[in-house]
Amino acid sequence: MSAPAPRPPSVDSLLGPGGALEEALPAYEHRPEQLQMARAVERAFSEGSYLLAEAGTGTGKTLAYLVPALLSGRKVVVSTATKTLQDQVFFKDLPLLSEKLGLRFEAAYLKGRGNYLCLHRYESFEKDPQFVSREEAKQWPLLKKWVTQTETGDRAELDLPESFATWSRLSTTSETCLGSRCSLYETCFVTRMRKRAEVADLLVVNHHLFFADLALRSSGKRTEGVLPFYDAVVFDEAHALEDAASGHFGCSVSNYRLEELSRDAVAALQAKDERHATLSALAQRVRSHADALFLQAPRALGMSSQESTVALRPETMGKLSGALEQVREGLAALASFAGSEREPELAAIHRRAEEMAEQLSFLEKSESADHVYWAEARGKGLFLRASPIDVAKELRDRLYGALDTVVFTSATLAADSRFDFFAKRMGMYDDEGQPVTRVRTLAVPSPFDFPRQSALYLPTHLPDPSAPGFIEAAAEEIIQLCEVTGGRAFVLFTSLRNMVRAYELTATRLPYQALLQGERPKQQLLDAFRQTPSVLFAAHSFWEGVDVPGDALSLVIIDRLPFASPGDPLVAARIRQIQARGEEPFDQYQLPQAALALRQGFGRLIRTQADRGIVAMLDRRIVTKSYGRVFLSSLPPAKRMEDTTELSRWFNGPVRPVPPVRSIR
Repeated sequence: MSAPAPRPPSVDSLLGPGGALEEALPAYEHRPEQLQMARAVERAFSEGSYLLAEAGTGTGKTLAYLVPALLSGRKVVVSTATKTLQDQVFFKDLPLLSEKLGLRFEAAYLKGRGNYLCLHRYESFEKDPQFVSREEAKQWPLLKKWVTQTETGDRAELDLPESFATWSRLSTTSETCLGSRCSLYETCFVTRMRKRAEVADLLVVNHHLFFADLALRSSGKRTEGVLPFYDAVVFDEAHALEDAASGHFGCSVSNYRLEELSRDAVAALQAKDERHATLSALAQRVRSHADALFLQAPRALGMSSQESTVALRPETMGKLSGALEQVREGLAALASFAGSEREPELAAIHRRAEEMAEQLSFLEKSESADHVYWAEARGKGLFLRASPIDVAKELRDRLYGALDTVVFTSATLAADSRFDFFAKRMGMYDDEGQPVTRVRTLAVPSPFDFPRQSALYLPTHLPDPSAPGFIEAAAEEIIQLCEVTGGRAFVLFTSLRNMVRAYELTATRLPYQALLQGERPKQQLLDAFRQTPSVLFAAHSFWEGVDVPGDALSLVIIDRLPFASPGDPLVAARIRQIQARGEEPFDQYQLPQAALALRQGFGRLIRTQADRGIVAMLDRRIVTKSYGRVFLSSLPPAKRMEDTTELSRWFNGPVRPVPPVRSIR
């Protein structure tokens, strides 16, 4: 008799007790939470349903979705919010499944076009290299040598400064790419990347690339995206999807974008070409009118500083109507000339000029009820923007109709133990509250022992955050708390103003290295923080996606409950939209959004079973207001304290034995 054929691998045989992963990794211990999630993901793939899976930190959710995705036999996209997780999935977790478990698959790692060298633009730049500074010019010999050696064209292979301005002249975007009409299309690094992706079983991308590609495909004007067609999507760090999607389903016209169009138009033809003078004159006309528009715009729109945001309204945009019309006329003339020629470079100029003219008209009218319009000043850039107020309809129209399986997972999806908020924001229910597809939910807890590992400090003696003197009182509290832990603290703020003021009040008084967000690149700040006991003052990007396991981080201080500013044009528009439906925006939007954001901030503290530390919330409203219950019920069950003496005794006292550390992936 012949031996029975071996059973194909399954979720249980790989991740279950006594399974292949436990056998392959001596330090690994089976986690019921991981297997529970993996089975739910497997079911979603097999029956074609949508899954919302909240998995607490340490459950091993990455392998819990990778294993069933690879076993499904379908072409799956895994999309992450951060490059850190994207790297982990591709360079750590997938090799583990291939080398230790023997799974056979092809995977591809994809980034946006701007990360790759454009051979066409490189050839053009090489003929007359121009640099913004001598420091950038010094990088040119190294870069030229790299071009002859690289197989990927990925900028990450180079040790270039983050602010290396020349890279924008050497790379392309979906707007500036010539596509299949480019003479170097077949040798293009993006083309090669896409060909690898076409034969891959699993694609690892980030949210911004995913939605940029989705918006490009569904625009009706261009269909060639970076991603090939796929069968299913897993969104990791899915709590970040709404912001990522809204940024790509709208439009934006900036002084930078118009400058780039003018520069590319001048470079589209060689100087000896008899048409060059006409094209250059038309490009210069666009540039001069754009300069005039963006010189007038800040005052006309009521922008108070170089770092400000204001809503755009028809009456305010009316003050710029003359300048806007001149820019549109210049774009129309440029488009008309370029459209009459045959070169791919001029065809791209024609398309770009027409699109920008159309978008400027849309922005000037500012009348679409389902869009929010605003202007944003950032450094030397001024951006006129429009985005859909609610991405729910966009996702239903662009994504859900084409896929029967989508998995959303994160450590923070449920607010007040309910998935309703996230599901509605993501468009899984229609306007009448009916599900648009089969949706299942799952919440698996973290295996961490939060009552033993963490304390939640909730002082009530500080002033209300809106009261005079709050930040001064908070600064004194920060100093006292850092004495308890010997520094090793993140101090997280909801506003840059409070962050800078607290730093000014405490930095010289702290006997530890004080670091301030913005003074150095993010990675350099984290490296310095890990190397010596420090106190890092940060906002925004440090609330999530930052991983500092071990003793380097023992204290997370949060200045106030992270309610989104109602002065933000997008937030204000969402509030008005909810009010128009006859609903309460605080309960339906502002409170659950803030509760999820607070959970993200708390999540910076405990990253492994060996970690131990304190989260301090300096906003008394979490205790004194009735809605504080929603925040507290959403947080892990840490030991709650109100007194720094008790807190110090807990932190510096005897520690209960730590259970065996399990492999965390």
